[in-house]
Amino acid sequence: MKKVFSVLVLLLVCAVTYAGGYRVSLQGQRSLAMGHTGVAVVNNAELAFFNPAGLVYLENKLNIAGGVSAVFSDVKFQNAEFGQSAQTNSPTGTPFYFYGSYAVSDHVTLGLAAYTPYGSAVSYEDDWAGSHLVNNIDLAAIYIQPLVSVKLADVFSVGGGPIYVSGSVNFNRNLNRTLTDEEGNRSNVTIDASGISAWGWSAGFMLNPVENLRFGMNYRSRIDVEVEQDEGVATFENVPNSPLAPVQNGSVGFAASLPLPAEWSIGTSYTWGKWMFAFDYNLAVWSAYESLDIDFAPEDVPDSVNPRNYDDASTYRFGVQYEAVKAITLRAGYYFDESPVTEGFFAPETPRNDSHGFTGGLSFNIGEKLSIDASFLYLRFEEVDAEYTGYTENGQTVPFGGTYKSSAFIPGLGVSYKL
Repeated sequence: MKKVFSVLVLLLVCAVTYAGGYRVSLQGQRSLAMGHTGVAVVNNAELAFFNPAGLVYLENKLNIAGGVSAVFSDVKFQNAEFGQSAQTNSPTGTPFYFYGSYAVSDHVTLGLAAYTPYGSAVSYEDDWAGSHLVNNIDLAAIYIQPLVSVKLADVFSVGGGPIYVSGSVNFNRNLNRTLTDEEGNRSNVTIDASGISAWGWSAGFMLNPVENLRFGMNYRSRIDVEVEQDEGVATFENVPNSPLAPVQNGSVGFAASLPLPAEWSIGTSYTWGKWMFAFDYNLAVWSAYESLDIDFAPEDVPDSVNPRNYDDASTYRFGVQYEAVKAITLRAGYYFDESPVTEGFFAPETPRNDSHGFTGGLSFNIGEKLSIDASFLYLRFEEVDAEYTGYTENGQTVPFGGTYKSSAFIPGLGVSYKL
């Protein structure tokens, strides 16, 4: 029993951190087209996410930006030694964002942000070689944040606000590598938690020392996601009716707490005629994620502790913008994103290695108030030959590894409105 639930702990960890360690940044079409830079870019209401301190510098009294992206991702696994191979068949993800700001005065602007930084899905063929680790995962999270931006001087402003998080997670895996019921169906478990909520905050500043040069910093706090006993349910299926079976068919509850890491972002932008150049540096403090403790509802099931020992991860972002004509603005960018996954913890639930993001896009102005924003992102993960050593069976560690090739293509469309 303890052995089986320990593996469930691993699954919960991987499922929730999939969108962090495997996170694709999609918080604004204009910013994404410029390599997802934005900490020091005063462009539109996307500042509500990248640096709310800059909202007070927007020229119009009312600014609104909204959009959606379509995520087409692919993961290929191969272990030539054992003749194993697999490829994900993941559904198309559609993360969205909505930002708004309203200038109360020349020195104070209020804002609202809603976005989905942790929505992802991965699905392998049932009963594949790594099905004892994962068959499929579906994770969704919505961040909602009221904001205030205050200009303390003509060249300096601050901003920020609380963050409310609401989300859910669902995933399935086989109980081990061989267990089946009397009809030969693989024994499996589905873990589901919905109605999960948590609170955090963000704050930043923006400095404009000269007319065409800006500097910015934004901090997003660590958020502890709590799953209560009445929110988490683990359901076992196809378990043989035998006293030797590790568990029985049915459902049990569980509680868990997981830290989402704090993030530091600093950036700069420089405008030269019709050109704008931007650079952002982001540090995700994944070292805070050392382990996950699970408290199971049945008293006879011992609590479990799962070490992860992730490293801090940096992202380097570069972007450029060019106002081709009055109605069309072109953008392009690149970023390099480090993986927080450490040696021995590379699992199919989080097939996340260092990645390169190539971006581009444009804005088309429809009159003075409305514009259409389009972007695309090609995300290429470096090929990696790695293994996962956190799974045990019959008291022994059973490594699972091979070669992973991952990529994603993500087109996006949005609108910007100002009044």
